[in-house]
Amino acid sequence: MKPKKILFIDQDGTLVLEPKEDLQLDSFHKLEFYPKALTYLTKIAQETDYELVIVTNQDGLGTEVFPENSFLPVHHFVLKTFKNEGVEFADIHIDDSFPHQNKPTRKPGTAMLTKYFSDEYDLKNSLVIGDRLTDVELAKNLGAKAIFINNKEGHGEGELTVKKDELKQYIVLETKDWQEIYAYLCLPNRKASIERKTRETDIKIDLNIDGKGESEIKTGLHFFDHMLDQLAKHGGLDLTISVKGDLQVDEHHTIEDTAIALGECFYEALKDKRGIMRYGFTLPMDDCLAQVAIDFGGRPWMVWEVKYTREKIGDMPTEMFYHFFKSFTDAAKCNLNIKVEGENEHHKIESTFKALAKAIKMAVKIDKDNMQLPSTKGVL
Repeated sequence: MKPKKILFIDQDGTLVLEPKEDLQLDSFHKLEFYPKALTYLTKIAQETDYELVIVTNQDGLGTEVFPENSFLPVHHFVLKTFKNEGVEFADIHIDDSFPHQNKPTRKPGTAMLTKYFSDEYDLKNSLVIGDRLTDVELAKNLGAKAIFINNKEGHGEGELTVKKDELKQYIVLETKDWQEIYAYLCLPNRKASIERKTRETDIKIDLNIDGKGESEIKTGLHFFDHMLDQLAKHGGLDLTISVKGDLQVDEHHTIEDTAIALGECFYEALKDKRGIMRYGFTLPMDDCLAQVAIDFGGRPWMVWEVKYTREKIGDMPTEMFYHFFKSFTDAAKCNLNIKVEGENEHHKIESTFKALAKAIKMAVKIDKDNMQLPSTKGVL
Protein backbone atom coordinates (compact mmCIF):
# COMPACT_ATOMS: atom_id res chain seq x y z
CA MET A 1 0.00 0.00 0.00
CA LYS A 2 1.32 3.43 -0.97
CA PRO A 3 2.31 5.58 2.06
CA LYS A 4 0.01 8.52 2.73
CA LYS A 5 1.11 12.10 2.23
CA ILE A 6 -0.13 14.56 4.85
CA LEU A 7 -0.96 18.25 4.90
CA PHE A 8 -0.51 19.28 8.54
CA ILE A 9 -2.53 22.50 8.71
CA ASP A 10 -2.54 25.11 11.45
CA GLN A 11 -5.96 26.58 12.30
CA ASP A 12 -5.62 30.20 13.47
CA GLY A 13 -4.03 32.43 10.85
CA THR A 14 -4.32 29.68 8.24
CA LEU A 15 -7.89 28.36 8.02
CA VAL A 16 -9.36 31.30 9.93
CA LEU A 17 -7.95 34.74 10.62
CA GLU A 18 -6.27 35.05 13.95
CA PRO A 19 -8.30 37.35 16.24
CA LYS A 20 -6.60 40.68 16.77
CA GLU A 21 -8.02 41.25 20.25
CA ASP A 22 -6.41 38.51 22.34
CA LEU A 23 -5.47 35.83 19.78
CA GLN A 24 -8.10 33.43 21.19
CA LEU A 25 -10.93 32.30 18.91
CA ASP A 26 -13.49 32.02 21.69
CA SER A 27 -16.60 33.66 20.22
CA PHE A 28 -18.43 33.82 16.91
CA HIS A 29 -18.03 37.57 16.56
CA LYS A 30 -14.27 36.96 16.23
CA LEU A 31 -14.68 34.30 13.53
CA GLU A 32 -13.56 35.20 10.04
CA PHE A 33 -12.43 32.57 7.55
CA TYR A 34 -9.07 33.12 5.92
CA PRO A 35 -9.67 34.59 2.42
CA LYS A 36 -10.02 31.86 -0.26
CA ALA A 37 -9.27 29.06 2.23
CA LEU A 38 -12.69 27.45 1.76
CA THR A 39 -12.50 27.65 -2.02
CA TYR A 40 -8.98 26.39 -2.55
CA LEU A 41 -8.68 23.87 0.27
CA THR A 42 -11.82 22.31 -1.21
CA LYS A 43 -10.09 22.04 -4.59
CA ILE A 44 -6.94 20.65 -2.95
CA ALA A 45 -9.03 17.99 -1.17
CA GLN A 46 -10.72 17.06 -4.45
CA GLU A 47 -7.68 17.06 -6.70
CA THR A 48 -4.89 15.60 -4.56
CA ASP A 49 -4.29 12.48 -2.49
CA TYR A 50 -3.06 14.38 0.59
CA GLU A 51 -4.62 13.44 3.93
CA LEU A 52 -5.62 16.60 5.83
CA VAL A 53 -4.70 16.97 9.51
CA ILE A 54 -5.16 19.99 11.80
CA VAL A 55 -2.33 20.68 14.26
CA THR A 56 -2.92 23.70 16.47
CA ASN A 57 -1.68 25.26 19.69
CA GLN A 58 -4.52 26.71 21.78
CA ASP A 59 -2.83 28.37 24.74
CA GLY A 60 -4.44 27.33 28.03
CA LEU A 61 -7.50 25.70 26.50
CA GLY A 62 -9.66 24.28 29.28
CA THR A 63 -8.49 26.79 31.88
CA GLU A 64 -10.43 29.73 33.31
CA VAL A 65 -8.83 32.13 30.84
CA PHE A 66 -9.85 29.99 27.86
CA PRO A 67 -12.72 27.61 28.73
CA GLU A 68 -13.58 24.82 26.29
CA ASN A 69 -17.22 25.87 26.09
CA SER A 70 -16.17 29.14 24.46
CA PHE A 71 -13.75 27.54 21.98
CA LEU A 72 -15.42 24.28 20.91
CA PRO A 73 -18.65 25.71 19.42
CA VAL A 74 -16.64 27.99 17.13
CA HIS A 75 -14.11 25.26 16.34
CA HIS A 76 -16.86 22.75 15.46
CA PHE A 77 -18.57 25.35 13.28
CA VAL A 78 -15.32 25.83 11.35
CA LEU A 79 -14.98 22.06 10.85
CA LYS A 80 -18.62 21.71 9.77
CA THR A 81 -18.31 24.57 7.29
CA PHE A 82 -15.29 22.95 5.66
CA LYS A 83 -17.01 19.53 5.71
CA ASN A 84 -20.04 21.00 3.90
CA GLU A 85 -17.63 22.06 1.14
CA GLY A 86 -16.14 18.56 0.89
CA VAL A 87 -13.13 19.07 3.17
CA GLU A 88 -12.79 16.47 5.92
CA PHE A 89 -9.88 16.32 8.30
CA ALA A 90 -8.57 12.85 9.06
CA ASP A 91 -7.26 13.96 12.47
CA ILE A 92 -7.29 17.02 14.71
CA HIS A 93 -4.47 17.54 17.20
CA ILE A 94 -4.87 20.35 19.75
CA ASP A 95 -2.23 21.22 22.34
CA ASP A 96 -3.64 23.15 25.31
CA SER A 97 -0.41 24.08 27.07
CA PHE A 98 1.01 27.56 27.61
CA PRO A 99 4.26 28.54 25.83
CA HIS A 100 6.29 28.74 29.06
CA GLN A 101 5.50 25.10 29.88
CA ASN A 102 7.60 23.84 26.94
CA LYS A 103 5.62 20.63 26.61
CA PRO A 104 6.74 18.19 23.88
CA THR A 105 3.16 18.12 22.60
CA ARG A 106 3.29 21.81 21.76
CA LYS A 107 4.36 22.80 18.25
CA PRO A 108 7.10 22.59 17.12
CA GLY A 109 7.24 19.48 19.27
CA THR A 110 6.01 16.27 17.67
CA ALA A 111 4.77 14.33 20.72
CA MET A 112 1.15 14.59 19.46
CA LEU A 113 2.17 13.24 16.07
CA THR A 114 4.15 10.09 16.86
CA LYS A 115 1.80 7.85 14.86
CA TYR A 116 2.96 9.54 11.63
CA PHE A 117 6.52 8.27 12.16
CA SER A 118 5.71 4.95 10.52
CA ASP A 119 5.85 3.29 7.13
CA GLU A 120 2.15 4.07 6.70
CA TYR A 121 2.99 7.75 6.10
CA ASP A 122 5.25 9.56 3.64
CA LEU A 123 6.58 12.43 5.74
CA LYS A 124 9.30 13.30 3.22
CA ASN A 125 6.64 14.37 0.74
CA SER A 126 4.27 15.82 3.34
CA LEU A 127 3.84 19.51 4.13
CA VAL A 128 3.08 21.72 7.11
CA ILE A 129 0.94 24.79 6.29
CA GLY A 130 1.01 27.52 8.91
CA ASP A 131 1.49 31.20 9.64
CA ARG A 132 4.18 30.95 12.30
CA LEU A 133 7.81 30.03 11.93
CA THR A 134 7.21 27.38 14.57
CA ASP A 135 5.12 25.64 11.89
CA VAL A 136 8.21 25.64 9.69
CA GLU A 137 10.21 24.20 12.57
CA LEU A 138 7.53 21.53 13.01
CA ALA A 139 8.07 20.59 9.37
CA LYS A 140 11.79 20.29 10.05
CA ASN A 141 11.15 18.07 13.07
CA LEU A 142 8.80 15.85 11.08
CA GLY A 143 11.21 15.51 8.16
CA ALA A 144 8.69 17.33 5.94
CA LYS A 145 8.59 20.71 4.16
CA ALA A 146 6.56 23.85 4.90
CA ILE A 147 4.28 26.33 3.20
CA PHE A 148 4.65 29.53 5.21
CA ILE A 149 1.68 31.91 5.26
CA ASN A 150 3.53 35.10 6.01
CA ASN A 151 0.86 37.42 7.38
CA LYS A 152 3.26 39.63 9.28
CA GLU A 153 7.01 40.13 9.18
CA GLY A 154 8.64 38.30 12.07
CA HIS A 155 5.37 36.72 13.16
CA GLY A 156 5.99 33.99 15.74
CA GLU A 157 9.73 34.54 15.68
CA GLY A 158 9.91 34.54 19.44
CA GLU A 159 8.91 30.88 19.56
CA LEU A 160 11.85 29.70 17.48
CA THR A 161 14.34 27.30 18.95
CA VAL A 162 16.66 27.53 15.97
CA LYS A 163 17.75 30.50 13.91
CA LYS A 164 15.34 31.79 11.28
CA ASP A 165 17.92 31.44 8.51
CA GLU A 166 18.31 27.76 9.28
CA LEU A 167 14.61 27.21 8.53
CA LYS A 168 14.58 28.75 5.06
CA GLN A 169 15.62 25.49 3.44
CA TYR A 170 12.41 23.87 4.67
CA ILE A 171 10.08 26.47 3.10
CA VAL A 172 8.92 25.48 -0.39
CA LEU A 173 6.45 28.36 -0.70
CA GLU A 174 5.98 31.65 1.16
CA THR A 175 2.67 33.36 0.44
CA LYS A 176 -0.43 35.05 1.85
CA ASP A 177 -2.74 33.59 -0.77
CA TRP A 178 -4.50 30.20 -0.70
CA GLN A 179 -4.81 30.34 -4.48
CA GLU A 180 -1.01 30.23 -4.69
CA ILE A 181 -0.99 27.26 -2.31
CA TYR A 182 -3.47 25.50 -4.59
CA ALA A 183 -1.38 26.30 -7.65
CA TYR A 184 1.76 24.94 -5.97
CA LEU A 185 0.06 21.69 -4.91
CA CYS A 186 -2.18 21.03 -7.89
CA LEU A 187 -0.86 22.71 -11.00
CA PRO A 188 2.05 21.16 -12.88
CA ASN A 189 5.57 22.55 -12.69
CA ARG A 190 5.97 23.14 -16.40
CA LYS A 191 9.69 23.45 -16.78
CA ALA A 192 12.18 21.51 -18.86
CA SER A 193 15.87 21.54 -19.65
CA ILE A 194 17.53 19.93 -22.64
CA GLU A 195 21.18 19.41 -23.50
CA ARG A 196 21.68 18.16 -27.03
CA LYS A 197 25.18 17.59 -28.32
CA THR A 198 26.14 16.29 -31.76
CA ARG A 199 29.17 16.65 -34.00
CA GLU A 200 27.46 19.68 -35.53
CA THR A 201 25.89 21.51 -32.57
CA ASP A 202 26.07 21.83 -28.79
CA ILE A 203 22.75 23.12 -27.43
CA LYS A 204 21.45 23.88 -23.94
CA ILE A 205 17.87 25.08 -23.39
CA ASP A 206 15.97 25.93 -20.21
CA LEU A 207 12.23 26.53 -20.60
CA ASN A 208 9.61 27.69 -18.11
CA ILE A 209 6.20 27.72 -19.78
CA ASP A 210 4.72 29.70 -16.89
CA GLY A 211 7.36 32.39 -16.93
CA LYS A 212 7.43 36.17 -17.29
CA GLY A 213 8.69 36.52 -20.86
CA GLU A 214 12.35 36.74 -19.88
CA SER A 215 14.96 35.38 -22.26
CA GLU A 216 18.67 34.99 -22.82
CA ILE A 217 19.34 33.74 -26.34
CA LYS A 218 22.73 33.10 -27.92
CA THR A 219 22.66 31.02 -31.10
CA GLY A 220 25.39 32.80 -33.08
CA LEU A 221 22.73 34.11 -35.49
CA HIS A 222 21.56 37.56 -34.48
CA PHE A 223 18.27 37.58 -36.36
CA PHE A 224 17.44 34.09 -35.06
CA ASP A 225 18.14 35.36 -31.52
CA HIS A 226 15.76 38.26 -32.16
CA MET A 227 12.99 35.90 -33.29
CA LEU A 228 13.43 33.58 -30.32
CA ASP A 229 13.32 36.62 -28.02
CA GLN A 230 9.93 37.41 -29.60
CA LEU A 231 8.76 33.88 -28.88
CA ALA A 232 9.65 34.23 -25.19
CA LYS A 233 8.35 37.77 -24.72
CA HIS A 234 4.96 37.34 -26.39
CA GLY A 235 4.49 33.77 -25.19
CA GLY A 236 5.14 34.62 -21.54
CA LEU A 237 7.94 32.04 -21.56
CA ASP A 238 11.20 32.15 -19.62
CA LEU A 239 13.67 30.86 -22.16
CA THR A 240 17.43 30.44 -22.05
CA ILE A 241 19.10 29.09 -25.18
CA SER A 242 22.82 28.60 -25.73
CA VAL A 243 23.97 27.19 -29.06
CA LYS A 244 27.42 26.47 -30.41
CA GLY A 245 27.00 25.37 -33.99
CA ASP A 246 29.11 24.77 -37.08
CA LEU A 247 28.33 28.17 -38.58
CA GLN A 248 31.56 27.91 -40.55
CA VAL A 249 29.67 25.34 -42.66
CA ASP A 250 26.33 27.20 -42.79
CA GLU A 251 23.30 28.02 -40.65
CA HIS A 252 21.34 24.84 -41.30
CA HIS A 253 22.41 22.65 -38.39
CA THR A 254 22.19 25.46 -35.82
CA ILE A 255 18.61 26.37 -36.76
CA GLU A 256 17.36 22.80 -37.22
CA ASP A 257 18.88 21.42 -34.03
CA THR A 258 17.67 24.39 -31.98
CA ALA A 259 14.14 23.75 -33.23
CA ILE A 260 14.38 20.06 -32.33
CA ALA A 261 15.69 20.78 -28.83
CA LEU A 262 13.08 23.51 -28.25
CA GLY A 263 10.30 21.17 -29.39
CA GLU A 264 11.58 18.46 -27.04
CA CYS A 265 11.49 20.99 -24.18
CA PHE A 266 7.83 21.78 -24.87
CA TYR A 267 6.96 18.11 -25.11
CA GLU A 268 8.64 17.37 -21.78
CA ALA A 269 7.31 20.46 -19.97
CA LEU A 270 3.68 19.88 -20.99
CA LYS A 271 3.76 16.29 -19.70
CA ASP A 272 0.26 14.75 -19.86
CA LYS A 273 -1.32 18.15 -20.75
CA ARG A 274 -4.12 18.02 -18.19
CA GLY A 275 -6.05 21.25 -17.98
CA ILE A 276 -4.48 22.97 -21.01
CA MET A 277 -6.66 24.82 -23.51
CA ARG A 278 -4.76 22.84 -26.20
CA TYR A 279 -5.57 25.06 -29.19
CA GLY A 280 -4.40 28.42 -29.93
CA PHE A 281 -3.74 33.43 -33.25
CA THR A 282 -4.09 35.85 -35.83
CA LEU A 283 -1.77 38.79 -35.48
CA PRO A 284 -1.31 41.92 -37.62
CA MET A 285 2.02 43.70 -37.94
CA ASP A 286 1.95 46.75 -40.21
CA ASP A 287 1.46 45.40 -43.75
CA CYS A 288 1.37 41.73 -42.62
CA LEU A 289 -1.23 39.37 -41.32
CA ALA A 290 0.14 36.23 -39.70
CA GLN A 291 -2.24 33.39 -38.92
CA VAL A 292 -0.80 30.69 -36.71
CA ALA A 293 -2.85 27.83 -35.29
CA ILE A 294 -1.37 25.18 -33.01
CA ASP A 295 -2.58 21.97 -31.44
CA PHE A 296 -0.52 20.20 -28.80
CA GLY A 297 -2.41 17.03 -29.62
CA GLY A 298 0.47 14.57 -29.63
CA ARG A 299 0.84 14.22 -33.41
CA PRO A 300 3.23 16.24 -35.61
CA TRP A 301 1.84 17.99 -38.69
CA MET A 302 2.82 21.13 -40.56
CA VAL A 303 0.91 23.33 -43.01
CA TRP A 304 2.94 26.23 -44.45
CA GLU A 305 1.56 28.96 -46.69
CA VAL A 306 4.33 31.56 -46.74
CA LYS A 307 6.51 32.86 -49.58
CA TYR A 308 9.60 35.02 -49.34
CA THR A 309 11.25 37.08 -52.06
CA ARG A 310 14.57 37.58 -50.27
CA GLU A 311 17.25 34.95 -49.79
CA LYS A 312 18.17 36.17 -46.31
CA ILE A 313 16.75 38.30 -43.52
CA GLY A 314 19.65 39.48 -41.41
CA ASP A 315 21.99 36.52 -41.15
CA MET A 316 19.26 33.90 -41.47
CA PRO A 317 18.33 32.20 -44.79
CA THR A 318 14.60 32.47 -45.46
CA GLU A 319 14.46 28.83 -46.60
CA MET A 320 15.29 27.84 -43.01
CA PHE A 321 12.13 29.33 -41.52
CA TYR A 322 9.97 26.48 -42.79
CA HIS A 323 12.60 24.03 -41.64
CA PHE A 324 12.64 25.55 -38.14
CA PHE A 325 8.89 25.26 -37.66
CA LYS A 326 8.75 21.77 -39.19
CA SER A 327 11.51 20.51 -36.89
CA PHE A 328 9.75 22.10 -33.92
CA THR A 329 6.44 20.35 -34.69
CA ASP A 330 8.16 16.99 -35.08
CA ALA A 331 9.87 17.25 -31.70
CA ALA A 332 6.98 18.88 -29.80
CA LYS A 333 4.46 16.49 -31.42
CA CYS A 334 2.09 19.30 -32.31
CA ASN A 335 0.12 20.48 -35.33
CA LEU A 336 1.15 23.85 -36.73
CA ASN A 337 -0.72 25.72 -39.44
CA ILE A 338 0.95 28.93 -40.64
CA LYS A 339 -0.32 31.38 -43.23
CA VAL A 340 1.23 34.83 -43.73
CA GLU A 341 0.32 37.67 -46.08
CA GLY A 342 2.29 40.90 -46.54
CA GLU A 343 5.00 42.79 -48.37
CA ASN A 344 7.86 43.41 -45.96
CA GLU A 345 9.91 40.25 -45.43
CA HIS A 346 11.17 41.25 -41.99
CA HIS A 347 7.62 41.94 -40.85
CA LYS A 348 6.38 38.66 -42.31
CA ILE A 349 8.70 36.46 -40.30
CA GLU A 350 8.63 38.57 -37.13
CA SER A 351 4.83 38.55 -37.14
CA THR A 352 4.97 34.76 -37.58
CA PHE A 353 7.10 34.29 -34.47
CA LYS A 354 4.91 36.69 -32.49
CA ALA A 355 1.74 34.90 -33.63
CA LEU A 356 3.29 31.54 -32.75
CA ALA A 357 4.13 32.91 -29.30
CA LYS A 358 0.52 34.05 -28.77
CA ALA A 359 -0.81 30.74 -30.07
CA ILE A 360 1.43 28.82 -27.66
CA LYS A 361 0.41 31.09 -24.76
CA MET A 362 -3.25 30.46 -25.55
CA ALA A 363 -2.85 26.72 -26.02
CA VAL A 364 -0.83 26.01 -22.86
CA LYS A 365 -3.03 28.13 -20.60
CA ILE A 366 -4.35 26.09 -17.68
CA ASP A 367 -8.07 25.98 -16.99
CA LYS A 368 -7.81 25.82 -13.19
CA ASP A 369 -11.49 24.93 -12.89
CA ASN A 370 -11.25 21.95 -15.24
CA MET A 371 -8.06 19.96 -14.77
CA GLN A 372 -9.11 17.32 -17.28
CA LEU A 373 -7.34 15.99 -20.33
CA PRO A 374 -8.63 17.94 -23.37
CA SER A 375 -9.38 14.84 -25.42
CA THR A 376 -12.17 12.27 -25.73
CA LYS A 377 -9.47 9.61 -26.32
CA GLY A 378 -8.21 9.92 -22.76
CA VAL A 379 -4.60 10.42 -23.84
CA LEU A 380 -2.58 13.02 -25.79
